[in-house]
Amino acid sequence: MSHPKQSDPFAELYGDFSDRLRGDRWQPDADVFETDDEIVVRVELSGVRSEDLRVTVDGSVLGISGVRAPGDSAEVKRLHQMEIASGPFERRISVPVAFDRDRVSAHIADGFLTIRLVKRSPGQRNVKVEAER
Repeated sequence: MSHPKQSDPFAELYGDFSDRLRGDRWQPDADVFETDDEIVVRVELSGVRSEDLRVTVDGSVLGISGVRAPGDSAEVKRLHQMEIASGPFERRISVPVAFDRDRVSAHIADGFLTIRLVKRSPGQRNVKVEAER
């Protein structure tokens, strides 16, 4: 991540987090990796409830969106630093490997959303050649 510029009035308060803001939505951090059979996407979403999440597949693009409720600020007298985002978020990830869109699963636990995309088999297939009659 880049370092905040001195001329940015929010840099001291927000730190490097301002780089993760996209308009009125923030982007959660994600890891994407491949196993023998799957593409696995892990997204850090601490404090987000499953009912506040939406996962979509549009062609080869995986969409992750939702909302994280703000923390309780009733006891806050003065804020010194703010890095934990709240409000709506959205992340779109282009998946470079063919996968079966009917076999996508998602599970959230311990602050991580794990999405598993089963790869399509590149197996060989014989094609019958028909003769002209």
